[in-house]
Amino acid sequence: MDLIAQLEAEQIAELGKTIPDFKAGDTVRVGYKVTEGTRTRVQNYEGVCIARKNGKGIAGSFTVRKISFGEGVERVFPLYSTNIESIEVVRRGRVRRAKMYYLRSRRGKSARIAEDTTYKPKSGAEA
Repeated sequence: MDLIAQLEAEQIAELGKTIPDFKAGDTVRVGYKVTEGTRTRVQNYEGVCIARKNGKGIAGSFTVRKISFGEGVERVFPLYSTNIESIEVVRRGRVRRAKMYYLRSRRGKSARIAEDTTYKPKSGAEA
């Protein structure tokens, strides 16, 4: 293991966060900390993960797209952000792409993603 990967692994271990195994096409619910004045609350942001960037490293991020009041809304979350309370996989999508950017131009039934019912967690990953 090279020095940079070792430092990254130490930083991730220090954060103590457990990131579920998810990929593009999966529907995820992200509990994001929102600060309003002096109070902080957790707001859930649920949508389809359309992209993962920079893998599982400390610099990793993922893009979630949802339809809010008929308008498509996308948000990029850093994977190991301190503002993320939790990441929960709602359903697994069966897709053949790593980036789902084509969903931006789709509406209604053509934007649907089939559910993957044969998902098996990778060995070494939590369920």
